[in-house]
Amino acid sequence: MSNPRVRKIADRIQVIVAEMLERRIKDPRLGFVTVTDVRVTGDSQQASIFYTVLGAEEELASTAAALESAKGVIRSEVAKQLGMRIVPSLTFIPDALPESARALDEVLARARQQDEEVAARRVEAYAGEADPYKKPRVADDELEDELAGGLEGAEELDGDDRA
Repeated sequence: MSNPRVRKIADRIQVIVAEMLERRIKDPRLGFVTVTDVRVTGDSQQASIFYTVLGAEEELASTAAALESAKGVIRSEVAKQLGMRIVPSLTFIPDALPESARALDEVLARARQQDEEVAARRVEAYAGEADPYKKPRVADDELEDELAGGLEGAEELDGDDRA
């Protein structure tokens, strides 16, 4: 569908079908339908209309039956509004987008849960000291010797200054 003319036809068909489903088709089997996309072949002979239905599987089935029965009325309205010599035949296809999105949401939720579990285990099983930075280690005896030696040297310096 790289042809701009074909894209305009597809966009116009999407608008016409959505308006027809909202205002003119009064079938009780018709659920809450959203027209998600329309694809028209390059020769404008076929139009595939993708739709989603809000609800359970039985509502999807009843909506598919309602769309199939209203296909002729919708096609005649498309012909009237488009004004083309040859009107594309319409095919209604349930869009797989909601199922794909639901599956991706489940995968993301599972990954988020596993990340949280790994983070919790990492906090519990920390290998090492609380303060991981290196510090100089001095034995207690050596520390006392250095302190005592430092004080004696300081007294000697003070005595030399007086003389």
